[in-house]
Amino acid sequence: MQHNHFELLADDCIREKVSKAFSEYQLKNKRVLVIIPDNSRTAPIDIFFKLFYDLFGKEVKKLDYLVALGTHPLLTEEEKFKRVGISSAEKEKIYKDIAIMNHRWDKKETFVNIGSIDENEMEDITEGLMKKKADISVNRIIFDYDIILVIGPVFPHEIVGFSGSSKYFFPGICGWNFTDITHWLAALRTNIKTIGKRDTPVRRLLDHAVKMIKTPVVYFNLVVDSEGLKGLFIGSEKSAWEKAVDLSSKINIRYTDRIYKTVLSLASKNFDDFWTGAKSVYKIEPIVEDGGEIVVYAPHIEQFSIVHGAVVDKIGFHIKEYFLNNESVYEEFPKAVLAFSTLVKGTGRFRNGVEEPRITVTLATGISKERCESLNLKYKDPAEIDVADWENKQEDGRFVVHNSGEVLYRIKNNME
Repeated sequence: MQHNHFELLADDCIREKVSKAFSEYQLKNKRVLVIIPDNSRTAPIDIFFKLFYDLFGKEVKKLDYLVALGTHPLLTEEEKFKRVGISSAEKEKIYKDIAIMNHRWDKKETFVNIGSIDENEMEDITEGLMKKKADISVNRIIFDYDIILVIGPVFPHEIVGFSGSSKYFFPGICGWNFTDITHWLAALRTNIKTIGKRDTPVRRLLDHAVKMIKTPVVYFNLVVDSEGLKGLFIGSEKSAWEKAVDLSSKINIRYTDRIYKTVLSLASKNFDDFWTGAKSVYKIEPIVEDGGEIVVYAPHIEQFSIVHGAVVDKIGFHIKEYFLNNESVYEEFPKAVLAFSTLVKGTGRFRNGVEEPRITVTLATGISKERCESLNLKYKDPAEIDVADWENKQEDGRFVVHNSGEVLYRIKNNME
């Protein structure tokens, strides 16, 4: 299997890059808001939290943090401290003037409208997949600051192609309406045609929308793997993100010599529910043959979605053609949840009222057999899975992926 190795960025190099950015973007005496990911994204946010404070904490008027949750669960105080790598005692003693805030997606008063994209623009940007006006709102708190710093990793991503950059605004801190639009657009395009692609309709949509935010933004694009930080590309222009994509393509995509019948996907412990843990399906789907199976092994995951579970229970999991052929039945449900459902199920065909998924998705998690099967997924008892035995039988068309969810797997002869 092809896998490139890159050295970790040295501490001195990181410090020098951050120090240079402080001067270049004239942060002195500014009110600075830093937007960061939640704990489901692997990133050394702790390094930057401490570095920012050391280098310019006393030089700026204000230094606060906002967790870009999208619609993920709100972080507790302890989880916030874990994200930035400090103890509660350190928060009180050293960092007491710094606010670490959740994006309150659960409150209507959080949002302010910043503009819209008309029907014709939408049709053009989405390559004809959507023709409806999109109203765009974001967390109003960002306008209380003079400059916004966005810190986050760039990974292959099922919704946008590669994560990072403007994705931290949309869906990171935007209103539900635009989240529904971007996620359903990705579902219409499918995971296979989106994930690991630099230029996608959703990325174009996000980059178009971010121009409506007039507050200056500087992106700290991180490239990380299981070893740590391998790349840091800072800038207010898209070129900084593109450099991160180039490196992430080498680090976070692995190529196999063959396609597999069955893949055992051992989900990262960072995923608290299947809403985030489904990345263990998305990142594996390209290397599974027609009629094959992905078995998600994650005994620690006990619910489909902490936030959206009630809706998931009502709609189940289906290929996109099923939803498109039953639009009137599902028109009242949030499109972001429909997108989750169909991205998990994958591509397929819908014939004579019957859906025929290309692959089978089986959950070996803490979610019961009854719940899985009632929502149109297969179940396997995690207690019956012997990982070592699976690894010994990989020649039989089996493959095992450890800590799945961040590295994208592709077949070597399909490297576009």
